[in-house]
Amino acid sequence: MSTNESPEESGPGPAGQPPRDVPPRDVPPQEVPAQDTPSQDAPEKDEPAQPVQPADRPAPAAGPEETGRQRLAAGLWPPRVSRAQLIVALLLFVLGLGLAIQVRSNSESSALRGARQEDLVRILDELDGRTKRLEEEKQALEDQRKELESSSNQAEEARRQTVEKERQLGILAGTVAAQGPGITLKITDPTGQVQSDQLLDTLQELRAAGAEAIQINGVRIVAGSYFSEENGGVAIDGKKITQPYEFRVIGKPQDLEPALNIPGGVVQTLEKEQATVAVTRSAKIVVDALRAAKQPDYARSSS
Repeated sequence: MSTNESPEESGPGPAGQPPRDVPPRDVPPQEVPAQDTPSQDAPEKDEPAQPVQPADRPAPAAGPEETGRQRLAAGLWPPRVSRAQLIVALLLFVLGLGLAIQVRSNSESSALRGARQEDLVRILDELDGRTKRLEEEKQALEDQRKELESSSNQAEEARRQTVEKERQLGILAGTVAAQGPGITLKITDPTGQVQSDQLLDTLQELRAAGAEAIQINGVRIVAGSYFSEENGGVAIDGKKITQPYEFRVIGKPQDLEPALNIPGGVVQTLEKEQATVAVTRSAKIVVDALRAAKQPDYARSSS
């Protein structure tokens, strides 16, 4: 048995006896030096009181510092729009739309603003001519009505007017030849830049100026005529034509020629495409290309 074991330690007693309780040793108390610690009841005045974190919630971890761009994005999105801001935005949109329309209308009329005085006078003369032609047509119709009402033989007068109307419609439909004063328009295109749409614009300008009968390179132009591109060239009603393109036009020369030469008109547009345009007035233009009269399959006269 080791001699280091102390008899005071608790150990098993003799057989059949419970263990003995060893009284604790009297340990002298150690003196703890006094520390100058501030009282917990009243914190010092020069140090701010720290908030007490709940025992069951850990302190939030310090995240990465946001950059200026991130703060700006967070301030702009999602947008915070009030009702007054929506009304102001709508008014600004309407104002901007009005300004855009005004600028567009001004740009469209800029060609006339920069036109010379002679060109403006020519445009006004053309407009006056169109107005005069419409008034003449109106007067002719009124005269026909008066003749029918005042004629003693209304049946004969109606027949005469019917024949005259048939002749006029035959000219417009291209079933009869026509002659009269007008112009000859010749377009030479050495570079091949003139397209079918430009020829169509030329035709429309002539019609607007009062052309009554038109023939282009042996093809009679009627209400249903159309232009198309075919094998690198131009075709009218499916018939290919070659340059130079020659327009024979019956109408008032004093109205037809100025309509082609207005600023930004047909002549200037074709000259931009390196084409040569020649307009010649004539006291007699013959339009002799004819169209076959088509018989309707179902429509019949009601008279």
